[in-house]
Amino acid sequence: MTPELKARLEKETQSHKIVLFMKGNALFPQCGFSARALQLLQPYGEVHTVDVLADPEVRQGIKDFTNWPTIPQIFINGQFIGGSDILMELAERGELADLVAGKSPA
Repeated sequence: MTPELKARLEKETQSHKIVLFMKGNALFPQCGFSARALQLLQPYGEVHTVDVLADPEVRQGIKDFTNWPTIPQIFINGQFIGGSDILMELAERGELADLVAGKSPA
């Protein structure tokens, strides 16, 4: 990963409360996992989305940045959370709202 891409990803993940690196965009998700992640996050406010299909460098770069092999990838308050399955588990346990609010899960 280039230093420029690393700086771009750091800025992207730190500049918004909720960031979703996804296939497609908020208006037209291109995979079911991305759509599910977006649906889970939208009740908590603005979700900044990054379409990894539009930029192959970002698609691979975000995987290298997080050491996580799949898309979508979710960041909340600058912290890498994981993929849609982890997000679903947090929502089911009632911990997602606290995480977005900046509180540690119980």
